[in-house]
Amino acid sequence: MSRINALFLFVLLLLATAVGLKHFTSSETPPKALPKEAVILSFGDSLTYGTGAAPGESYPARLEQRIGRTVINAGAPGELSAEGLARLAPFLERHQPALLILCHGGNDILRKKTDEELRSNLDAMVRLARGQNIDVILIAVPQFSLIGLDPHPVYEEIAETYGLPIETDILPDLLGDNRTKSDRIHPNAAGYEKMAEAVEKVLRKEYTLEE
Repeated sequence: MSRINALFLFVLLLLATAVGLKHFTSSETPPKALPKEAVILSFGDSLTYGTGAAPGESYPARLEQRIGRTVINAGAPGELSAEGLARLAPFLERHQPALLILCHGGNDILRKKTDEELRSNLDAMVRLARGQNIDVILIAVPQFSLIGLDPHPVYEEIAETYGLPIETDILPDLLGDNRTKSDRIHPNAAGYEKMAEAVEKVLRKEYTLEE
């Protein structure tokens, strides 16, 4: 074999090794199991509580039906994120959830609280859960913009900081469509069903749901 051909083969070998290592190191972590007995805590304000729909039509109730896991509805209508932060610890202690689905801050946005206050309270809620080895999924709440509704950037910032799964699209979509909302800021029963479907998609991407 000529010296040129040998050098060419050596370079090809190096490239193939590099590609293989890149594929290995960038491969996605396999989903974790979410056992049948796992408890999920859906924590938030009126969007979690289910304001705008009948009892049993909230997104946590619909999600429980879809995934066959206990989903606790810990929504408190009208609550600010500072109040939610004060309320969260007893719920975590009482229910010992495997997963926290956090959808909070809408009232902060409506009442024009500062982004720093919202960020600080959401950040503290996430750290409180993760400090107890509880996984967290975020649902971004929208803010009004010149072109309609957009996810408030604080949610994506926190998701990026902690590497959290996040659902950013469902609430802007629901609240921008008269067919899926009961008033200006709340979904109707059809909207909460779609919200549960969106959260289920995030769950199934992150977890295997053992039967």
